[in-house]
Amino acid sequence: MRLEKPKDLRIVAVIPARYAATRFPGKVLAPILGKPMIQWVYERAGGAAYLDDVWIATDHPKVRAAAESFGAHVIMTSPEARSGTDRIAEAVREETVDIVVNIQGDEPMIDARAVDAAIEPFFEDPDLQVSTLIRPAQNWEEMKDIHTVRVIFDQNHDALYFTRGIVPYNRDESDQKRWLEEFKYFQHVGVYVYRKDFLLQFAEWDETPLEKIEKLEQLRILENGYKIKSVETDYRPICVDVPEDIPRVEAVMRDQV
Repeated sequence: MRLEKPKDLRIVAVIPARYAATRFPGKVLAPILGKPMIQWVYERAGGAAYLDDVWIATDHPKVRAAAESFGAHVIMTSPEARSGTDRIAEAVREETVDIVVNIQGDEPMIDARAVDAAIEPFFEDPDLQVSTLIRPAQNWEEMKDIHTVRVIFDQNHDALYFTRGIVPYNRDESDQKRWLEEFKYFQHVGVYVYRKDFLLQFAEWDETPLEKIEKLEQLRILENGYKIKSVETDYRPICVDVPEDIPRVEAVMRDQV
């Protein structure tokens, strides 16, 4: 059941859209079924019931022109931003907003219902600073992929750790595949929700040791003693990392029509 959004909360999603992606330059503008990828992300995210607006934060005039052509509000940010999170923090710094949702610019199939699910915990907990999405792993191939981030959490669904390794490790059972069937392993989905003030603080912190080792910036939050609420979803993102991913995304989109 959908919760009622507090009237005094202004909630905005920001899509960081860096043009010079290392493995696929200009990928946010790559055409998918006749539309630039960033437009798919923008339109699908806009279906989330709790959002007051969706903005695009970019460092490049080509992205700005494309986004404005389909009616998006665009904020220009520095090309020196270290990450998408830093780009979003820069974009909202002078804006009147309470809660900020970070939606990746390379997820053209983003599910608006999942975005709403990530936001809802903020309606019930005034002290909550960060939430993110998680989903159950479905097979052992996913578990072996180092590009897939695993998460473990406590009984309150607050994250304990994020890692590219397989956790928890089952020391009493050598057959890990069978253990996967008996115990739910969870994988991280890269949608984050922040209170604005916390996001600005987070962006100013130095990288932390575990963050550097795992190359996972959410560990910076845990290492500084803050909680991240993990929200389960059935949304399974198909990200575009390289040009070869586009036909796969298009095939799935066609099947959904």
